[in-house]
Parts: sequence; C-alpha cells; structure tokens
Amino acid sequence: MSVVIRLSRGGTKKAAHYQIVVADSRRARDGRLVEQIGTYNPIRDEEGVRVNVERACHWLARGAKPSQAVRSLFRKAGVPLAGGQPVASGDVPAAE
Repeated sequence: MSVVIRLSRGGTKKAAHYQIVVADSRRARDGRLVEQIGTYNPIRDEEGVRVNVERACHWLARGAKPSQAVRSLFRKAGVPLAGGQPVASGDVPAAE
C-alpha cells in the first residue's frame, strides 16, 4: 500500500476548508482515509494551519509521501521533513 499525506476538501462553494489526511494513494481525494493529522483553513491564512506534529513525523518516518501543498503547509507549521530537522521555506532538495 502506497501511503500519501494530502488535503481532503470540505466546506461549501467559495468557502473551502481542508483536512490534512493520510490515505492510500489509490483512493479518491475525498475517499477513505487512514488518519486525519491536521486541518487547514485558507481563509485564516497562517493561523488556519493545525498539524499534529507527532503523528505527521510518525507517518513521514514510515515512508508516507506528502503532496506539494502539504509539504508547503508542513514548512509553515515547522514539521521536520528531512532528517529530523525543520525544513525552511526556501530550501529545495538538490537534484541528483
């Protein structure tokens, strides 16, 4: 099972909010999920990001791949992405 960390949309038209979820990559965007690890409300901007850092690190250590949007939110929330160190917003992994 390939596990990803991605956003699941909720809310009404033009008033979206998102859940940060761990899900099987073969499932639909809003389909069955393994675990909810946070929320994101784009209307509240920086204050709208809430992440359970302990569970996020747990899933990242187990090989879950975050989507680009989730990776950006993790940087804002200070979730360590590489080697246990928080990744700054300007850091980009070097191409090998």
